[in-house]
Amino acid sequence: MSRSLSHGLVEQARALAEGEVTSRALVERSLARIEAAQPTLNAFRRIRVEAALAEAEAADRKLAAGERAPLLGVPVAVKDDMDVAGEPTAFGCPGEFPLKTEDGEAVRRLRQAGAVIVGKTNTPELGQWPFTEGPAFGETRNPWHLGHTPGGSSGGAAAAVAAGLVPGALGSDGAGSVRIPAAWTHLVGIKPQRGRISTWPDAEAFNGITGIGTLARTVADAALLLDAASGSHPGDRHRPSAVAMLPAARSEPGRLRIALSLRPAFTGTPKPLHPAVRSAVMGVAERLAALGHEVIEADPRYGPVGLTFVPRATAGVREWCARVPDQALLDPRTRSAARLGRLMGGGPLRLARYAEARLHARVGEIFHRFDVVLTPTTATPPPLIGAMLPLSGWRTDRAMIGACPYAWPWNVLGWPGISVPAGFAPAPAPAPAPAPGAPAAPGTAPAPGAGHHAAGGLPLGAQLLGPADSEPLLISLAAQLEADQRWYEQWPSLDDMEDRLVP
Repeated sequence: MSRSLSHGLVEQARALAEGEVTSRALVERSLARIEAAQPTLNAFRRIRVEAALAEAEAADRKLAAGERAPLLGVPVAVKDDMDVAGEPTAFGCPGEFPLKTEDGEAVRRLRQAGAVIVGKTNTPELGQWPFTEGPAFGETRNPWHLGHTPGGSSGGAAAAVAAGLVPGALGSDGAGSVRIPAAWTHLVGIKPQRGRISTWPDAEAFNGITGIGTLARTVADAALLLDAASGSHPGDRHRPSAVAMLPAARSEPGRLRIALSLRPAFTGTPKPLHPAVRSAVMGVAERLAALGHEVIEADPRYGPVGLTFVPRATAGVREWCARVPDQALLDPRTRSAARLGRLMGGGPLRLARYAEARLHARVGEIFHRFDVVLTPTTATPPPLIGAMLPLSGWRTDRAMIGACPYAWPWNVLGWPGISVPAGFAPAPAPAPAPAPGAPAAPGTAPAPGAGHHAAGGLPLGAQLLGPADSEPLLISLAAQLEADQRWYEQWPSLDDMEDRLVP
């Protein structure tokens, strides 16, 4: 990976402002890399070649005239659940969707900050699963190991950033959908406070459990993108007070009390913690202690938080299904969730929302004793492509909860969290790589060199969780850990693509 490709959002914005590079050059390079990687990674649903180049040229004219904005001329991507004028918003679903006439509020704010939107990234149907596969677009693959998923539901965004196709991307997080793919692709993923980034034209998304977040290689890049996209629309149901995030990435957090928690919330389903994940998170805890923090094992009192998630999620699926032009094309699991949402959308949904204040008090009690909670981001390394695709709805839910039991409670609470890289698990034994676009056979992995880290490892993540409006503290702590670990220096090798990826 050439040094120029390792430049993130902060560095690209600086280079543009100082005249070292043009937006046209950065956007052309990004588009060329997307085109080269698309047959293998399949990270994008829509690629805006002509529109992005026109926006880059407009940015160059502004830069030449002395105008400045935080991301002026920088190429970024957004997940395909966000409205971009002139593009459809299919949210991972098959069928023909109408072109949007206006940007969503988050995209509008990105443009206001000067960003160039190069495309919309893949997501599973309605963001329901921690894998990014579906009949509408095929399989999105993990650039660290092509036989494995990058996670979901913001898997396309994570794959694009991890492979260096764009320096940053917006995703959405309804049950860990930013943090899970961040963990499984060696990225920083920020799920901010509910409403920090507007979900307009929806006053809230999925009854308040889904928010928009950022994916990047460094904490500062993720914080800069969060600053650029943040802000409320007058119609938003949740409107937290504005706060600058990037300065926190450049400040010390002070000595903190950190609760190390390996016990997930109760769900009544098995959730064994993979030994490699346990070891990785314990390693993060040891580094935090070495940095001067007090780290003590303690668990939040989650209580019945799981009972309140299902009504909000399934009612949201039902609402979104009503926007799909041809519901017969949807995955049977999606249609089943929508039927459940019809039952849950009345009294159970009202009770779930009513319970949130009590859950804030119950779970938030831990922040009377600690500043931050440290947990695994996921319970397992990234699964193989196709591992969950043939499962029934119930078996998919069990497998999904088993792999990813740590992230979703913070969606119910609406509080912020950050996933940071925590190292690598050993990769499975090599096997012949699948052809591009073909699902891997169960239990197989790609051949050596097929897009995996030089050590053959699968990325893992750790979560830093806080109470309401604690993003600056979490960002500051993550940045301190990043300075110690320097995880941004590690890239996937992408051996099978290097001859086609432009320098």
